Amino acid sequence: MLLEQPVRGYRAGMDAVLLAAACPARPGERVLELGCGAGAAVLALSRRVAGIEAAGLEVQGKYAALARANAAGNGLSLEVVEGDLAAMPEALRGRSFDHVIANPPFFAAGPSAPDAGRSRARHETTPLAVWADAGLRRLRPGGWLTLILPAGRMGSLLAALEGRGGDARVLPVAPRDGRPAGRVIVAARKGAKAPLTLLPPLVLHAQAAHLTDGEDLTPAAQAVLRRGAALSLAFVQTG
Repeated sequence: MLLEQPVRGYRAGMDAVLLAAACPARPGERVLELGCGAGAAVLALSRRVAGIEAAGLEVQGKYAALARANAAGNGLSLEVVEGDLAAMPEALRGRSFDHVIANPPFFAAGPSAPDAGRSRARHETTPLAVWADAGLRRLRPGGWLTLILPAGRMGSLLAALEGRGGDARVLPVAPRDGRPAGRVIVAARKGAKAPLTLLPPLVLHAQAAHLTDGEDLTPAAQAVLRRGAALSLAFVQTG
């Protein structure tokens, strides 16, 4: 899959591919990505799982236009709605989805990036709890909400899900064996009451340190990032 992205501005990376790989969508199901940017995650998911009904919500017009162009250029169907998840557009209000995915802004605070589009994508202007609420509201009962975020923000997300999303699966993503996880992928089911499951970490790099300019991905990371595999059987839906 080829993806056009801004020469200057926010560019999707590994997180978008991991998010797509973690979503347990099946053919024929409806999927919404909040903050879809240029469409990297939702289009990667559409490429892996043929026959899903995919939609994306994006607040920045130039990125929404890129998502539409990327879908067309790759022969994939994607409905892109331009708008703010904190004030859900009419086009999405009242609709329900089997899955909602999101990669919320990485930084909760700190200096903004020089490029306005990159800054909006990476620095939080809408609280994480609002992202969770918007996702849960768009899900059918029993639908899955899947997010990737910094490990240090997992507590805030779980607090936002309390009483509304359960059966959570938490996958730590560690850069190397024995290193702390920098990111987590959290999948939770709307209305479920089952307890949280903490999964074994996904380790990205095989070597203990970055020794050469060559790629050193682990076999598990290669399967996802290079061959488009689903991330983990632990995320496959059971109901």
